[in-house]
Amino acid sequence: MAELVLVVGHVGAGKTTRARELAASTGAVRLSPDEWMVPLFGHPDPDGLRDVVEGRLVWTAVEVLRCGASVVLDFGFWGREERAALSWLAGTVGARTRTEYLPVDRETQARRVAQRWQETPEATWQISQVELDEWREQLQEPDADELAGRYRTPSPGGSWPEWIAQRWPTALG
Repeated sequence: MAELVLVVGHVGAGKTTRARELAASTGAVRLSPDEWMVPLFGHPDPDGLRDVVEGRLVWTAVEVLRCGASVVLDFGFWGREERAALSWLAGTVGARTRTEYLPVDRETQARRVAQRWQETPEATWQISQVELDEWREQLQEPDADELAGRYRTPSPGGSWPEWIAQRWPTALG
């Protein structure tokens, strides 16, 4: 059965490393907006275009799942609603969903982000400690149900297709 793997964690948690390992060990297709944003736009998030790129990657993921292959999405997925919506969407094509959560403490995160900027500035962007601290507050950590593949978050007002179309405007075709 095709599987959608959602790699969840803060900046500097090791998501991309883990996503690459998962793709290599399972033969899954790995999709990451970080690898598209700077080459396409010269910036990691120019004027909200990240949601557009993520939406097309979500659309691509669904098409791959529909063909019976697995997908690893390396987005971060800080919100429970995002993860529940994608689990619902994967289910519409007969795929299961799994969350891979990578926690990281503040000090390790700061060290990794600084090191990444120092070693590969062309592939990343400079992030301040203030930004990292603000973002740490935004992550809704997966609970035991979600880590076991049970996504119980109901669609917020309306339906999942409506929510997905709002969040990722290009995700549904």
